[in-house]
Amino acid sequence: MSEKKKLTRAERKQIEAAIARANRTDKKEKSAQDSIPYQRMWPDGICRVTDTRYTKTIQYQDINYQLSQNEDKTAIFEAWCDFLNYFDSSVQFQLSFVNLSASQETFARSISIPPCGDEFDGIRAEYAGMLQNQLARGNNGLIKTKYLTFGIEADNLRAAKPRLERIETDLLNNFKRLGVVAAPLNGFERLHVMHDILRMDEQEPFRFSWDWLASSGLSTKDFIAPSSFEFKTGRMFRMGKKLGAISFVQILAPELNDRMLADFLDMESSVLVNLHVQSVDQVNAIKTVKRKITDLDKSKIEEQKKAVRAGYDMDIIPSDLATYGAEAKKLLQDLQSRNERMFLLTFLILNTADTPRQLDNNVFQTSSIAQKYNCALTRLDFQQEEGLMSSLPLGLNQIEIQRGLTTSSVAIFVPFTTQELFQTGSEALYYGINALSNNLIMVDRKLLKNPNGLILGTPGSGKSFSAKREITNAFLICPKDDIIICDPEGEYTPLVERLHGQVIKLSPTGKGYDGSPCYINPMDLNLDYSDDDNPLSLKSDFILSLCELIVGGKDGLAPVEKTIIDRCVRIVYRDYLNDPK
Repeated sequence: MSEKKKLTRAERKQIEAAIARANRTDKKEKSAQDSIPYQRMWPDGICRVTDTRYTKTIQYQDINYQLSQNEDKTAIFEAWCDFLNYFDSSVQFQLSFVNLSASQETFARSISIPPCGDEFDGIRAEYAGMLQNQLARGNNGLIKTKYLTFGIEADNLRAAKPRLERIETDLLNNFKRLGVVAAPLNGFERLHVMHDILRMDEQEPFRFSWDWLASSGLSTKDFIAPSSFEFKTGRMFRMGKKLGAISFVQILAPELNDRMLADFLDMESSVLVNLHVQSVDQVNAIKTVKRKITDLDKSKIEEQKKAVRAGYDMDIIPSDLATYGAEAKKLLQDLQSRNERMFLLTFLILNTADTPRQLDNNVFQTSSIAQKYNCALTRLDFQQEEGLMSSLPLGLNQIEIQRGLTTSSVAIFVPFTTQELFQTGSEALYYGINALSNNLIMVDRKLLKNPNGLILGTPGSGKSFSAKREITNAFLICPKDDIIICDPEGEYTPLVERLHGQVIKLSPTGKGYDGSPCYINPMDLNLDYSDDDNPLSLKSDFILSLCELIVGGKDGLAPVEKTIIDRCVRIVYRDYLNDPK
């Protein structure tokens, strides 16, 4: 028999809290768990949202888009258009962008420099304080994640599973073509994401095991539900101790900008941005547009008849009819002759805060960004609960406010900004601030495919300072590493002396830094220099090159002179090689 795993104190506390939440509400009343709109989550990541709707979620990473050249941007944009065109009318998908505040302990732990018990611990503490200040200047206090949730209609799990797996494989391949790292989420990971969203006021680690459900009689919702929901006012809601407000973006602009989504995601407060996208069948989309063109032509003919009866020029028709008619014909041409599909888009933004005043400021900031791009941000009055549940990465849209857009119009909300470089290893070094996102750049070069590095820049731009800072950083964090500096100008001497390193001064006169003779002996032979080649042959080649450099001239050494040098070098080392000790 297999031995049962003993629960820790924290896990027992988590189960007891879930049982308390499950029993807190009278069954006649609606509980917080009842608001969460899914029926069942399976360990493999498939979720049954309604009786006939099943969804899965993929998490994907960022790539460099905003910093790319225009040609590269165009290539990424076109590839993203092809990605969107993959979805047919039977697959509804949701793009979720989750920016949540991380606990200070999370990041403090990732940039902490442990003391080593030597005289440099004071400098280590000061350097760690500098990193804390840099962290506060950026927005590493926010953990930013991106998800794509897709769903299909099916009669049961058996029918849904193979198709969901097929779609998942295709999407992962499409992400790979874009150069994007992506991975599907299992059931535990999907619950973890929803736990972090619904209980962002607590910032407690998510503890859950599928084995707990049968023994405790709980459901998965009991482990992710907040202490309470309150949807009183209709313009905001309370979720535990957090306040939130759901708004939708009304797209009014004749032209959209690829910076719009990035500006929403650059906000320094917790925000959830969700795009629910539903593809429209191509044949139905073309029929609908043609029907609208027919209606517009009919209205235009009626206006021309009125003009004739009234005795004025029949070409004078209302400007709206002329504008809409031209736009409808352009849309029909895009659908018929270009690689464009029709999509229905719902653009939702969830702002959160601790106080009503702070929440209003966050909503105002979001509204200002929307207005900058000639769009409007409108609160979902008395639909806050539906908006909140539509913001969970479940692939369920309960807000029936949709805007019809073509593929290129949907693709303009490019979900990529800049790739972050924040490694959390014990030997990760600080390399500065990301120019676009203001986040720390922490890298352990030993873990990279190519650990080498170059520091390039114009004179006076800080190359030497950057090298000294990296040397100091490596010395403080990796005290066992060897640091060797070749310094013709002698500018690193004060730093090496301060770190109690050894300074060796080489000079043509043989007078070293401390008065002792320090010079390079070109005849020195290291028998362990090469495993493959003969060390004596390598030394002979080096002496030949050195002598040729000393002689100079366009002819260099004569062949007979090279032969003499090669023979003499071997004679010089004969006694040493007979007895290397």
